[in-house]
Amino acid sequence: MSRTIVRISAIEHFAYCPRQCALIHTDGVWTDNRHTIRGRRAHRRADSGKSRQERGCQVLRAVPLWSERLGLSGRADVVEVQGDRVWPVEYKSGTRHGDAADLQVCAQALCLEEMLGVEIPHGYVWYGGPKRRERVTLSLELRERVLQVVDAIRSQMDTAILPEAPNDERCRECQLLNHCLPEITSAPDRVVKYLEEVVFACDT
Repeated sequence: MSRTIVRISAIEHFAYCPRQCALIHTDGVWTDNRHTIRGRRAHRRADSGKSRQERGCQVLRAVPLWSERLGLSGRADVVEVQGDRVWPVEYKSGTRHGDAADLQVCAQALCLEEMLGVEIPHGYVWYGGPKRRERVTLSLELRERVLQVVDAIRSQMDTAILPEAPNDERCRECQLLNHCLPEITSAPDRVVKYLEEVVFACDT
């Protein structure tokens, strides 16, 4: 029996909110907001697929990635090659929020290591807010965290169980706010009240 393939992009969504990840990657729900639109605009150059020489490196854009061992697939915004050294670069339109981008770039590196038979000690994340890129050391701890997150995402997809909404400050900035309805779904008594006031009222 084949394993469920996990998209590399799901790692960032899961790190932000497991419920958001399930809605996007299991239920296929997607809605844009100002953050996703800004992110798409910031990725236009990386998504172009055009490669060039920059700063003594061969810069490859929109590089397909996969790992048979981990059951991962996706693509890297940028892969830079300098001699026999290779590293991924992930582009983010805003500022750093937790370690979600670190996990994503680490997953990209794990794929590249398997695909190319190389060791990759670090990657980079470029943040559009401060217009600066940060080096990410691909430690054993970070690699293990990626494996744990990938396993959790795969389990979530296989069981099709929708996690409970966190109903915290993350929800206000989430593009799926109107699909998730965290204020209602996070409390069973609110669901009952909603059904009584809205749904059942239609039958009278």
